[in-house]
Amino acid sequence: MKRSSSLFALIALLIGGVAESQESMPRGAFRPFVGANIPTGDQRDFLKDAVLLGAQASWITTPNISLTGSFSWAPAKDKISAGDQTLDIYQYDIGIEGRSAATRLGTLVPFIGAGIGGRTYNYRDLDVESKTNFAGYGALGVDVPLGGVSLRVEGRDYVSRFEPLSGTGETKTRNDVALFAALGVSF
Repeated sequence: MKRSSSLFALIALLIGGVAESQESMPRGAFRPFVGANIPTGDQRDFLKDAVLLGAQASWITTPNISLTGSFSWAPAKDKISAGDQTLDIYQYDIGIEGRSAATRLGTLVPFIGAGIGGRTYNYRDLDVESKTNFAGYGALGVDVPLGGVSLRVEGRDYVSRFEPLSGTGETKTRNDVALFAALGVSF
């Protein structure tokens, strides 16, 4: 009888600890970010590297899973059109991130993610209609929680459909990489 009551006490203590850790865990985060958009492959023949600005919002569903929505803007320079044209690239997506409690390294929380969304290409000064295409990504990164704020470093590999903006040419799959750092506020 004493053994079973000790077992029940241990289970109650563990359940209480899990509930307490989930209650103190933030439910989400908002993160403005800055980084670089780096075209690769065929996309590199078309665009120059560009600064990347944006924001993310995450909803933490469990300590190991979160849903993340992102919006970013990159003012890229077109290598092909005459006149050093700026092509605004707007990226918007939603994804899921996995964080294993077993891989937490002190205050570092590594994560892996994937998501889908869209990308819009819009010339600032050319009379060309903007184009919006499907995009997907894979992500790797690390969060560093610092109380109510966090620092995040993330790399994403984007694969997107690309239709020429001039209306001529074939539709292709393109690739680029986004590297950025974010300062997050937990809520």
